[in-house]
This record gives sequence, C-alpha cells and structure tokens, in this order.
Amino acid sequence: MTTANASPFPRERKLILGLLLILAAASWALLIWQSAAMNSQARGMNLTMGMSTGLFIVIWVVMMIAMMFPTAAPMILMFTTVYAGKRQKSQAFVPTWVFVSAYLLIWTLFGLMAYPLALGAERLAGQSMWLMNNAPRIGGALLMVAGLYQLSPLKHMCLAKCRTPLQFILGSWRDGYGGAFRMGFVHGAYCLGCCWFLFVLLFPLGIMNIAVMALLTVLIYTEKSFPLGKQISQIAGMALIVYGVIVIFVPAALPAIM
Repeated sequence: MTTANASPFPRERKLILGLLLILAAASWALLIWQSAAMNSQARGMNLTMGMSTGLFIVIWVVMMIAMMFPTAAPMILMFTTVYAGKRQKSQAFVPTWVFVSAYLLIWTLFGLMAYPLALGAERLAGQSMWLMNNAPRIGGALLMVAGLYQLSPLKHMCLAKCRTPLQFILGSWRDGYGGAFRMGFVHGAYCLGCCWFLFVLLFPLGIMNIAVMALLTVLIYTEKSFPLGKQISQIAGMALIVYGVIVIFVPAALPAIM
C-alpha cells in the first residue's frame, strides 16, 4: 500500500528533471551555435553584440534556461513533489510549468532592464575616448563590486532561501494557479537577488562567452546545492575582488569581448 502510494512521486520527479535537463542541454547547444555565429562581431565596448532588443531577449531567455534550470531543479522538483501528493489525494492540482513560467518571467524582466542599460553604455562609450580606453578597468571595477556583493548580507539571505527548497515551499505555499505563479515569482526574485551581479559580469567578460557562462553555472550550482555553498560563495567573492584589482592594474588580464 505504501509503495503504491509513493510510486507517482519518483516518476513525476524523473519526468520533470529529464525535461529540465533536455531544455538546458538544447539551450546550451543553441548558445554555442550562436556564439560561433557571432565570432566576427567587433570587439571592445560592444556590450550587446549588436543584437536587437528582440534577439537579445530571446538569447537571454535561452541563457537563463541553460544556466538556471539545472540550478533551480531542486526547488522545481520540490514543488512537483508537493503537488504530486495533492493530485494523488484528489486535491487541486497545478502543473509545474506555472511555477517555472513565473520563475522565467522574473529573469526575463531583468533582461529587459539590462538591455537598455547596456545599450546606453555602448552609446556613451562611442562618444567618449576615455571610456573606450578604460573599458577593461571599468570591467575590473565591476568584478570587484560583484565580489563585494558575494560577501554581502543580502546575497547570503537570498542564497539561504535558494538552498532550502522544502523550507521555502512550506513557508511560501499558496494554493491554485495564482498561488503557484506567485511562488515561482517569489522564488525567482530570491534567485535574482542571489545571482544578478554574476550575470552583470557577462557584459565585461563577454555576453556570448561560453566559457564564462559555464563557470558561472558551476559556481551558482555549487553555492546553491553543496553543503559548503555559503563558503564557496565567499571564496568566489574574494577571488572576484582579487581578479578585479589585477584587471585594474593589468587591463590585458580581462578577456576581449567577442
């Protein structure tokens, strides 16, 4: 009896996990292809790689699926498990895509805010030789600020929410489609608060730099999922500060933007 009642849970979890990983793998393949196609783009203070608003947002969403779905999987699977139990008891059921769509929405809104800021920085740089000449040093300063944010109380408050899926689900639970959407949005907000400055680094390091994206994905996954995640986050913060200082004094240490 117990086995029969429990059987839908692993099946449901495996299905959702498999779908998340397939979407992430397909997104990585698309990003690698797009990065190769943009190899001929001009280097320098070209933060948006010449992309239109529409193309940038599409690439941004694909990037979020590639980088964030693996790291958000424990929270999504916890949501799936709770609602699988409700469906088994013939209670109101909400599909997982409602939670996931709200999570993606918060990151899409972040991309919509980031694009005009990056475009404005490009145009400002095009009018200022000083900014063009000091672009790597500005990147170094961003690296330092990102490192300081890694050490901040806000970062670790948001990280703590991401590291405890069951606690988040129990503390934020709302029934129905609207409740699931709200939960996904709130989780996305905590995830954004945890990781947003790491994504800002993609602009000085290369918005289509696959190696940097992979490193950030590994960092985000380890700090969210490993037992010593908080310490890993702090070590990464100190490393970013040191790297930023090096770039300020040795601008060539910053890789050229593709």
